[in-house]
Parts: sequence; structure tokens; C-alpha cells
Amino acid sequence: MRSGLLFTLAIAALLTVIGLAGALFTVSQTEQALVLRFGEPVAGRGLITQPGLHFKIPLIENVVTFDNRILDVESPNLEVLAADNQRLEVDSFIRYRIIDALRFYQTVNSVMGANNQLGSVLNSAVRRVLSEANQQQIVRDERAALMVKIKEQADREARKFGVQVVDARIRRVDLPQQISEKVYGRMQTERQREAAEYRAQGSEQAQKITAKADRDVIVLKAEAQRQADQTKGEGDAERNRIFAEAFGRDPDFFAFYRSMQAYESAFKPGETRFLISPRSEFFRFFSAPEASAAQSVSQSEPERSQKK
Repeated sequence: MRSGLLFTLAIAALLTVIGLAGALFTVSQTEQALVLRFGEPVAGRGLITQPGLHFKIPLIENVVTFDNRILDVESPNLEVLAADNQRLEVDSFIRYRIIDALRFYQTVNSVMGANNQLGSVLNSAVRRVLSEANQQQIVRDERAALMVKIKEQADREARKFGVQVVDARIRRVDLPQQISEKVYGRMQTERQREAAEYRAQGSEQAQKITAKADRDVIVLKAEAQRQADQTKGEGDAERNRIFAEAFGRDPDFFAFYRSMQAYESAFKPGETRFLISPRSEFFRFFSAPEASAAQSVSQSEPERSQKK
């Protein structure tokens, strides 16, 4: 009998431990719990938001936990028709948190179900808001205001599921791929046209500069040649004046000097061959320089008398 009693006590102790284990549950700081009895919240302690150790009736009550942190839902690329009939691909997301655990459980049951519902809500809000704005307003001018409108409209719909939308953002706005390729093609063509225009203008300017430089070179050369000819003429005139003055002062010496210059020019080594009589007038200063000078003077006097 004693062994049977011990066995019964052991079974009772085991059941007690199992019952206590089933009656205790823990709620962490990032969670909120909903205590349900046959699928309905328990009056007075159905919602538990305080972290710690809590009790429930085993086999009768069950606990469902939900995250009380801020969650997010991302929308895939959504094609939107703007007010100016411009098609745009929009990448957006919202952040939300659960504010009514019971409604949340009754409507969507889980975070995955909430994400599916809120994704549709986000897409609808984005389409409604962006369809009232043009491309420039969406991309640049009123983007912040449009995100506020999307948040407000999404929040009104999300309240039905026991959640609150705390933020809505448009991450990226692009043209569809086909339209982007056409736009880029037009941009490339426009840039090529502008580049060709700039090159043509540059070539025109280069030709003008080259023509002006060539004209300036010709003018400068002509002016330099004119100045050179003028200087040379003045030098020749001055030389002739000096020669004439020297001839007037001493004709014999001038004749001798000119003859010496002629000899120097005529008798260059290896370049001159002469067949001429030694008694020629050209060699008068080699035979009798004084007689030749006197002869020159005597010949010049009749010429002077004739000129008089």
C-alpha cells in the first residue's frame, strides 16, 4: 500500500508541476499579450502590456503575443499615372504599430496578415494622392506634402485593423523602363545636337581667328617690307650723297677707290678668268697711277667745260 501511495503522490506532483508550467507565461518588453478564453478576451486581464511573469488557466485560456514596436510594410514598384498623364514607378513604404491588440487579432490575426492588408492600403493611398499631382510636384516641389497625405489616408484605413500608421515615405520615383529609354534617347540626341552646334561655332571662330591672323601677318609683312625699302632707299641715298661729296672733294682719290673696289670684286680666287690687254683702261692704276690720275683729270675738264 505504501508503494501505491508513493506512486499516486508522484503522479499528483507531476500533474501539479505541469499545471503550474501551463499556468505561467512571460511577456517581454517588446511584446503585448492577449489572454483568450475560448477565443474571447478574458474580462479584466485580457490585454497585458506590462512585461514580466503572468498567470492563466491551463487548458482553458491561451495567450497570443504581438510586437509593440514600430513595424514597416514596403510596397513593390507601383506604376502610377500622374495628373499630367505621366507614368511613374513609385517605391514607397509605411511604418505602423499595433494600438488595439484585440481588433488586430480579430481582423488580421497576425503581423503577416496585417502586412498584406496594409500593403493594399498603401498602394491605394499612393495611387489616389499621386494621381492628383504632376511629375514635377511628385519628384521635387511637393514631395513632402504628398507623403503627409499618403500617411493620413493610409492611417484612416489602417485604424480598422487596430494599427496606427506613424510614417509614410516615397523612397524613389522613376519613369518606366521603356519611357526612360526614350527620354534618355531624346536627351542624348539633344546633347549631340548641342555638341555639334558648339563644335560648328568653335570651327567658325577658329576660321575667323585664323583669317584675321593671316591678314595681320600679311599687313605686318607689307608694313615691314615698306619700312625696309624706305630705310634701304634712305641708306642708298645717303651713300650716294657721301660718294658724290667725296668725288667733289677729290676726284682722283674717288676714282682710285672705286677701281680698288672693282679689283677686289673681279679678282676672287678660283672664280675669274680674264683675257684682256695689260694696257687696258681697267689696269691704269697698276702701270702709272699718277699718269692715269692726270689723264682722268684732263679728260674730266673738257666734260666739265661742255657741261658749262
